[in-house]
Amino acid sequence: MQRKLLPVFVLTLSFLVTPFNPAQAAVKYAFPVVGCTYTYAHSHHNYPATDILAKKGCKFVASTSGVIDEVNRVDKWSGKTNLGADRSGLYVSMIGDDGVRYYGSHLGKIADGIEPGVRVAVGDLLGFIGTSGDARGTAPHLHYGISWPTPPDIWWVRRGEIYPWPYLDKWKAGLNAYPAKAVAAKKAKVGEVPEQVGY
Repeated sequence: MQRKLLPVFVLTLSFLVTPFNPAQAAVKYAFPVVGCTYTYAHSHHNYPATDILAKKGCKFVASTSGVIDEVNRVDKWSGKTNLGADRSGLYVSMIGDDGVRYYGSHLGKIADGIEPGVRVAVGDLLGFIGTSGDARGTAPHLHYGISWPTPPDIWWVRRGEIYPWPYLDKWKAGLNAYPAKAVAAKKAKVGEVPEQVGY
């Protein structure tokens, strides 16, 4: 018996609207604070980053899928020494599947199981907002930075190299926004290990 094959037509018009980029299509993004009311500004004191103000204990989650890069569970900051490398307090950084490093600091606690080398998915819990490091005595907030991967001792790159707020605005609205191009452009301009800016 011979089978009759019916023609199947699949119509997609997405290519008419925007060019299709398979690498970008596979990457999804989410706002890094969930389950709480938050505010943030489109500025930061003296280098590109964003402070997201929210209640202590609010959840800090992965902005995209990737691998945990660095974790600091010990708050070493002292007002007497005020070392730049210690100002972040408790923090987590991850390298997204897009090659970008995403960083959150001043945490009150880091989630169980979050260690360097652990793979996380977009929206996975990384930690909880607090006031560690030089955020002691201030309103609880998440210091959020976007940069490129560097060795652990290059802390001034980790804290932020491009302003996150344009991406945060999009992610908050449920849209994808891809920071990899802006990160690559900044790295090309200043070099892999730029001079320290600010404090």
